[in-house]
Amino acid sequence: MSRTINTKSEPTVFGDDMAVGDHEKGTAANGYASSLLSNNLSFGKEEIFTLESLDPALNAKMHLVNNAIDEIGWTGYHYKLFVLNGFGYAVDSLLLLLQSIIQGQVNLQFDPPFKAGLTMALYIGLLLGALFWGLTADVIGRKWAFNVSLLICSVFTIVAGAAPTYNSLAFFIALSAFGGGGNLILDTTVFLEYLPSSKQWLLTLLACWWGIGQMVAGLIAWPFMSDYSCPATGLCNNSNNMGWRYLMYTCGALVFLMSIARVTVIRLKETPKYCLGQNEDDKVAETLQWMATKYNRPCSLTADQLRACGQVRTSTGAKGKLSISEFTIHWKGLFLTRKLAISTCLIWFSWTLIGLAYPLYNVFLPTYLATRGAQTGDSSNYTTWRNYAIVNMCGVWGPVLAGFLCNLKLLGRRGTMVIGALVTMVFFFAYTQVRTGAQNLGFNCAISFCLNIYYGTLYAYTPEVLPSAHRATGNGISVSFNRIMGTISAVVGVYANTSTPVPIYICAALYIVMAIVAAAFPFEPYGKRSA
Repeated sequence: MSRTINTKSEPTVFGDDMAVGDHEKGTAANGYASSLLSNNLSFGKEEIFTLESLDPALNAKMHLVNNAIDEIGWTGYHYKLFVLNGFGYAVDSLLLLLQSIIQGQVNLQFDPPFKAGLTMALYIGLLLGALFWGLTADVIGRKWAFNVSLLICSVFTIVAGAAPTYNSLAFFIALSAFGGGGNLILDTTVFLEYLPSSKQWLLTLLACWWGIGQMVAGLIAWPFMSDYSCPATGLCNNSNNMGWRYLMYTCGALVFLMSIARVTVIRLKETPKYCLGQNEDDKVAETLQWMATKYNRPCSLTADQLRACGQVRTSTGAKGKLSISEFTIHWKGLFLTRKLAISTCLIWFSWTLIGLAYPLYNVFLPTYLATRGAQTGDSSNYTTWRNYAIVNMCGVWGPVLAGFLCNLKLLGRRGTMVIGALVTMVFFFAYTQVRTGAQNLGFNCAISFCLNIYYGTLYAYTPEVLPSAHRATGNGISVSFNRIMGTISAVVGVYANTSTPVPIYICAALYIVMAIVAAAFPFEPYGKRSA
C-alpha cells in the first residue's frame, strides 16, 4: 500500500519547558526511534503533546501505534465500544438521578433525622469508586474494571430496592455507587485508546448516553412515582409507597442486562496504549493485528518495530505495582512539565466547579419543578414526573450538538465548552423569571440541553489531554473533585431553601467561571492525536 513520508521533525507542543535533558543523553535505540518517526507511515497529524525529551521510546512507540490505529480506521469493534462504553455513562447518570427521585418518598416513609442522607451516601460511594477504579486502572489495566463495574452496580441497586431501613438503603446505594464510580473514567479511557484520530470527536458524542440514562430514569419514574407513592401527609409505608422500590428493581435489572452485554457482545482486549506503557510490545502488535484481520483492514505495525524503539521507562515502581511508590509515579506523571501541570490543575478546577453547579441544579430539579408548578396551579405528582422525563429527554441532544461543534476548526473543544457554559448561564438567569408552567418546562429543557454541551465536551477533553500512562489516574482525580462537591451540594440542599432562585444564581455565576477556565486551557485537541 502507498505510504506518506513525513520528513518533518516532530514538534514539541509543550514548548521549551519540555526540555528537561539534552540530546546527548539519547541512545542508539532513540536514534532508531527518530528514524521511525520520520520514515514510517504517517497520517499528517501530530500528537497533542510529545514526550521526546522525557521518554523518547514511549514517544516513538505512541506515534507508531497511533499510525496503526489510523491505518485500521473505524470498524465494527468501535461501534460495539461506543454502545457498551455508553452504557457506563448511562448508568452513572441513572444512579445519580435515582436517589434524587426516590429521596422525597423515602424520607416520608422512614422520616430520617438527616434528609439528604441518600445523596451523601451516593456521592461518598461515587468518590471512593472514582479513586479506586481510576488509580488501579493505570496499575493493573482497564479490562477487568470494564467487565465488572456494571455488575456491581446492578446487584446493589436491586438489593437497595428491598432495603428494610433507611440506613441499609443508604449503605446499599453507596455500594452501588462505588461500582459505578469509575464509569466516567474507564469508558472514556477505553474508547479513546482504540479510536482513530479522525473519529476522536465521537468521544464528545459518547456523552449523549449520559442524557439517555437521565431519560430512562425519568421515563421509568413517571408511572411508578405517579401511581405508587404515598401522599405528603398521612400514613406512608410499604402498602402505599412501593413506587420507589419498583423503580430500583426495574433500573437494577436494566443495568444487569447491560453488564451481561459487556462480557458477551464484546470480549474486550486490554487497550494497546496501556500495554505500551507496560513494555508489552508483543501484546500491542497482537491486539492491533487481530483487529485488522477480523475487520479485513491493513495494519503494518509489528512487534519488532516497537522493540526497535527501545524500552519505555515503565511506570512500575521498584516495590511492585500495588505500592505507594507506583501511585506516586502516576501522580507525578500529571505534572511532568509546566504546561501539563497547568492543564491538569485547570481540568481539576473545572470538574470541581461543575461538581457543585450540576447537582445544585439537577439533583434538586424535582424540588424546582414542584415549587414552580405550585405557583402556576399544578403541583400534581403526574405533572412533576412528566416534566422531569421531558426535561431529561432534551438533555440527550446536547452532546450530539457538542460532537458537531467540537469538530469545527474554528471552535474545537475549548470553544465548544465556552459556548456551552455561557449559553447555559444565560438560561439560568432567565429561569428566575419563569411565571407559567409552559415557561418552566421550556427553560428547564433549554438548560438541560445547553448544560450537556459543556459537560459532554469536558468529559471528552479530560482524557484527550492526559498522557496515556497516567490517564486513568488524572481522570479519576478529576471525577473525585466532582464527587466531593456533590457531597457538599447535598448539605447545601438541606440547609438552603432550594425553592428560591438563589441556587439558580449561584449556578449561573459558576458557569461564567467555567467559560473563563475553558478559554484558558493550554491544549486544543482538534486536529491532533491523543498521546
